[in-house]
Amino acid sequence: MSFAQRWHDIRTGFERPFWVANITELFERLSYYAAFASLARYLHESLDFPTERASELAGLFGGLVWFLAAFGGAIADRMGFRRALSLAYAILAVSYFLLGSLRAPWMMPVREAVPLTLLVVFVLMLPALGIALVKPSIVGTTARASNEQVRSIGYSIYYTLVNVGSALGPFMASRVHKHLEVDDVFRVAALSVLLMFFAVLLLFREPRKANEVHATNLGETARNMWVVLSNPRFMLFLLIFSGYWVVFWQEFITLPLYVVRYIDPKADTELLLTAGPLTVIALTVVVNILNQKMPAFRAITLGTLISGLAWLILVVRPTVPMAALTLVVVAIGEIIQSPRYYEYISRLAPPGQQGTYMGFAFLPIGIGSLIGGWLGGKLLRHFGELQNQPTRIWLAVTAVGVLTALLLWVYDRLVQPATHEVKQETVAS
Repeated sequence: MSFAQRWHDIRTGFERPFWVANITELFERLSYYAAFASLARYLHESLDFPTERASELAGLFGGLVWFLAAFGGAIADRMGFRRALSLAYAILAVSYFLLGSLRAPWMMPVREAVPLTLLVVFVLMLPALGIALVKPSIVGTTARASNEQVRSIGYSIYYTLVNVGSALGPFMASRVHKHLEVDDVFRVAALSVLLMFFAVLLLFREPRKANEVHATNLGETARNMWVVLSNPRFMLFLLIFSGYWVVFWQEFITLPLYVVRYIDPKADTELLLTAGPLTVIALTVVVNILNQKMPAFRAITLGTLISGLAWLILVVRPTVPMAALTLVVVAIGEIIQSPRYYEYISRLAPPGQQGTYMGFAFLPIGIGSLIGGWLGGKLLRHFGELQNQPTRIWLAVTAVGVLTALLLWVYDRLVQPATHEVKQETVAS
């Protein structure tokens, strides 16, 4: 196919809902990562939570999003993508505004009536409801509003815009935090998704396909979920792989608190967190070309090992530039494993259950955030505040990463062959 023909297919192969949905996703990711980049320090420095509790709450914020993603797809299918996206962005706008207003005078009666921890937990739970609807709606729109010959390019555009938003979010948080109050980071995030609410109402039209299969009812969805939950080999894999995300989320949960306390109290931690997504944007294509012939499970294990070992850089030389280098190496591990992880899950799923399996593929991200928040707080307290040996935090994080890679290697040798046999029997039947 000539370049001119390919370019024509790209220009004509995407309907308007594709562009509207994916551009709104960029701003949703910008808001999410801006909030996440500032959250741990906001909880600790502005709301006076101890480091241990601040880390746990930051982990809760990240964890709930991915737990609910397993169920959001069924709800979005029933509601329709336009209504689901509108509701999601409305919820997110209110959520981020409330998060940034916890110290506001008008919130004082609420703060006096409700314990602060309970109030913060409630507010941190709200964004998860919105994001759980956004993710399946954007991915579903990408599928429905793109022609078959450009569908793969559509998902590449989606993945690129997600990473652009992931990079712009911490950068925006850095600028706002530098010139205004940290509370304003969450208010700007609220404004960003509020604008997307109006964009969906004004510009988005429900994409339809003539041969579209009607959405399953909630009872059938629940039965499919039970089939996944009752697959011990698959659930074991998800539990083991959660260790990767325990390690990964330390860059948002533990690293900002570590840097300002033990390296440089004036460090711009929000700007520091742009190192990871910028690396993903720059190197994804190159790295995936280099490892495309590597078996998927081996790539998952290798990426996990690299991301785990990356934290040794901070043990050797705990400086801000070395923290940035650590995030670059963590991102390289992410690039190696992430596309192959979803490929592995998609191939593992029995016919007719790909959507359910892919929904459960998000669970390790949530488990990793919840455990990572708890673990990060414990490490900051034990090695930082009690023993005054903060670099040992990263030895512990590295140990989790290496142990996870080792368990994946064992799983690959002892369990995975039986998993393939089960799948082959399912397909044959």
